Amino acid sequence: MLLKKNIPVSYVVGKIKMELALLAVYSSLVYIAHTVYNFPGVSIPIAIPAILGTIISLLLAFRSNQAYDRWWEARSLWGAIVNDSRSFARQVLTFVDNSYDNEDRSALRERIIKRQIGWVYSLSKHLRGQNARDTLNNLVSEEEKRAVSRLDNTPMALLEQHGNDLRLLLRLGWVNEYQQIAMDETLCRFSNAMGACERIKNTVFPVTYSLYIHMLVILFALMMPFSLIEHFGIFQIPLVVAMSASFFLIEKMAIHLQDPFENKPTDTPMTAISKKIENDLRQLLKDEYAKVPEPGASPQNNVMFYIL
Repeated sequence: MLLKKNIPVSYVVGKIKMELALLAVYSSLVYIAHTVYNFPGVSIPIAIPAILGTIISLLLAFRSNQAYDRWWEARSLWGAIVNDSRSFARQVLTFVDNSYDNEDRSALRERIIKRQIGWVYSLSKHLRGQNARDTLNNLVSEEEKRAVSRLDNTPMALLEQHGNDLRLLLRLGWVNEYQQIAMDETLCRFSNAMGACERIKNTVFPVTYSLYIHMLVILFALMMPFSLIEHFGIFQIPLVVAMSASFFLIEKMAIHLQDPFENKPTDTPMTAISKKIENDLRQLLKDEYAKVPEPGASPQNNVMFYIL
């Protein structure tokens, strides 16, 4: 995920460097054909690409809005996961009374909360198509790892373990029925958020729609040299490259935003969010590994350029 505000120009240009190079060569050939060889019919009215550019602008605007809606929905779902993870940890710590200094209760509370930390990490790996079990080290027991390995969907298996512990808490009398129902509702919200993320992940953006727009952008770029050469001469080469670059960049932006779980620089910052959840939950546990920020420190002060 890109976290730095000032994105390097090299990164932006690198996304379309091949298209820009081909356009520069193509525009140069058109100029040579027009000036050196006096190729007839090399010029066309500028109104034709202008009308085509207007149509492409409308299509790209619609495409960008649809892609951003997918990205924003993914980010909103992970925002809900942050809130529900904190609520779930608070429910575990407050509902399971530890005032009697019972070591079994303390161990069970710690087990559930650390499993929740493992769940957010495993979900981020699961959505990116990576091994979701690699994140469970030091967070769940070896017995739970074996139980989780029975299912292909690791986050779902961890939610099942959560459910088993809720049933155990009710059987032991450490929570009442109302508390157990409240905690189970939180688990349902985790499951709903996971399902919504999987829906975005598995719903492919219409390929034909992307192909048609890309073909129109290429047609626009190919027509531009013939329209500008009469007015600008050799200067039409940088003009064609600059004008076409704007369309290619908007198209690339939409393509990257439409897939928020593909481990790209523009995807949802799931790793950073998971680390924040881990730190918050460990602080609730008073874990020695929790990082407590210094008074007055801002998390934005140390923002750098990362790909997570």
